[in-house]
Amino acid sequence: MSGDHEALHYTRIDGGRVRCELCPHRCAIADGAAGLCGVRTNRGGTLWADSYGRTVTAAVDPIEKKPLYHFRPGGRILSVGPNGCTLSCENCQNWHISKEKAPTRYIPPEELVELAEREGSIGVAFTYTEPLLWFEYLKDVSPLLRAKGLASVLVTNGFLNEAPAREIAPLIDAMNVDLKSMSDDFYKMVCGGRVEPVKRFIEIASRVSHVEVTNLVVTGLNDKDSDFEALAEWLAGVSADIPLHFSRFFPQYRMGEREATPPERLRRAFDIASKRLRYVYVGNIFIDGTEDTHCPKCGAAIVRRSGFESRLLGSGGRCPSCGTQAKGVWS
Repeated sequence: MSGDHEALHYTRIDGGRVRCELCPHRCAIADGAAGLCGVRTNRGGTLWADSYGRTVTAAVDPIEKKPLYHFRPGGRILSVGPNGCTLSCENCQNWHISKEKAPTRYIPPEELVELAEREGSIGVAFTYTEPLLWFEYLKDVSPLLRAKGLASVLVTNGFLNEAPAREIAPLIDAMNVDLKSMSDDFYKMVCGGRVEPVKRFIEIASRVSHVEVTNLVVTGLNDKDSDFEALAEWLAGVSADIPLHFSRFFPQYRMGEREATPPERLRRAFDIASKRLRYVYVGNIFIDGTEDTHCPKCGAAIVRRSGFESRLLGSGGRCPSCGTQAKGVWS
């Protein structure tokens, strides 16, 4: 099977063009052309989801690698992803599959579920590039995973229109959303997008799914105290229980000359955000005291981490000292 599927969320407009309504770009696509993502194509006035089930890579990873620290810690999860992306980040670490067409293998929904079961996985993580481009595939796979007691996980930029966001979010058990900056100028200059749709996606998703947020701290672009303060203040307004991961930037793609994030800026980000949020972490670097989960009431350790390994000290995410329940899905 080819995996070709007619896309959802589009309208036909003039001159044989179609308007894709999946992401905020709302591309007007001529016959024979694709949207900015490269994988949704107009053929004869019908929009096709070209990447449906076409998988660039598949691997079994620790759930902590997504990163998800408060969802099934210690679990291993089958991870898959498509070609394409809705953003054009200057620092993309997977540009060779998000901006260029890499070879793919078509995996039908039922086969993907069977593969997850054979691997002893807790579910499937849709990741690596932008999995929301697999919108139709996600809608078909997620109910099959749930029927088998397996989880659907997204690692996403969250750049999605509100109608499809409301449609897909209840089908997903957990997600990590990249909130790249609170600045629209940053999104326009670095990512070719806008921040407000991402914030709205987080608000919608956090009501029906387990959500964690990652902020990649890019040297000289989003690493001021005011950047960290704005991010923590907004996220706390959604929920102070949403885990926030600050991630160290390394020179990548078109930012090969920019300095890696200094450790002191990441420590500063951690300290500022911890004043407003209950669960803050630092990744892509070891900084003492920034990877364990502590009780928001008494401060005792609930989860100890080393790299991608987790050790639960309390039962079911409860503090071993005072019994306070930590936010998350622990079993």
